[in-house]
Amino acid sequence: MLMNKVVVGLSGGVDSSVAAATLHNQGYDVVGLTLWLMKGKGQCCSEGMVDAAKLCEDLGIPHHIVDSRDVFQEQIVDYLVSGYSEGITPLPCSQCNKSVKFTPMLKYAQDELGIATIATGHYARTRYDEQTGRYQLLRAVDRSKDQSYFLYDLSQDVLARVIFPLGEKHKTETRQIAAQFGLHTADKPESQDLCLVEANGSMQAFLDKYITPHKGEIVDRAGKVLGQHEGVHHYTIGQRKGLGIAHSEPLYVIGLDAVRNRVIVGERSEASNLDCTVQRVNWVAFGAERDSDGAASLTSPIRAEVQIRYRSAPTPATVIPLEQGRVRIVFDEPQFSITPGQAAVFYDGEVLLGGGVIERPA
Repeated sequence: MLMNKVVVGLSGGVDSSVAAATLHNQGYDVVGLTLWLMKGKGQCCSEGMVDAAKLCEDLGIPHHIVDSRDVFQEQIVDYLVSGYSEGITPLPCSQCNKSVKFTPMLKYAQDELGIATIATGHYARTRYDEQTGRYQLLRAVDRSKDQSYFLYDLSQDVLARVIFPLGEKHKTETRQIAAQFGLHTADKPESQDLCLVEANGSMQAFLDKYITPHKGEIVDRAGKVLGQHEGVHHYTIGQRKGLGIAHSEPLYVIGLDAVRNRVIVGERSEASNLDCTVQRVNWVAFGAERDSDGAASLTSPIRAEVQIRYRSAPTPATVIPLEQGRVRIVFDEPQFSITPGQAAVFYDGEVLLGGGVIERPA
């Protein structure tokens, strides 16, 4: 494997452009790689590929485009559609990072190009912990841009071979560096949403292509009918807007019953819980024991700060081991709108311990 060579994932945005230009400037032999993700006329994909190709031309580096449309359809589109159909709200980004981006990118770099290292424009950091013999994942220096939450599911194999050149930088610095390097992406606006949402206008518009809306009832916890809905997949736990119900107190979605085609609403206090269970846990900071099913599991409870959505503050909790690599999280204070399908990620300060997918409340 060629050691000073690195394959940089390029989306066509300013972050990945600066990651590539920075490594190129540091003397790395850089190869650009763009994943073609969306079928049909995915605007962001085609624009991104053009911008990525121009960047590679400007830097004088090779550019590869890998057709990943089938794997994206299977791992992300089908995953989202089946989740929303069942009344859960999947988090596509962490699934995409593991199954569509990092793992296949590393495989392509090694198998097709003979290159052992990859890099991306994510705001996160890694370091090797000599005591445990494991690679740790750390929050970015710029906490407002930190993307470690979406990277909790990366394997040790990937973390050992990935570089995050922006992990030590603030977003304002990234823009300045882009301007200094004369990159044409320096003033490119930030992508504001999921790629699927950008391509379709809204998550609802995207889902309506795949899920036939069925009218149903909006009910309270006692089953009293308060209104009608146009499809369970249009709602998420904790949602307040768009319910179309007049009530003395603001109402929030507190449950989704896809089987009975019902949206359950309640007052804010009813949308808060002290605990939840989490499945498909990936432990990053330490090698967990294997249980009888071969799933990695804790041997005893730990204290951690737990983040249950990307923009929420990490909150103190106890993480308790269960069977089959699952855990129960008991928060010190009740948490609003714990959403099945989203990620619960465990931290010790800036170190990401692990994370998994929130299950339905028992």
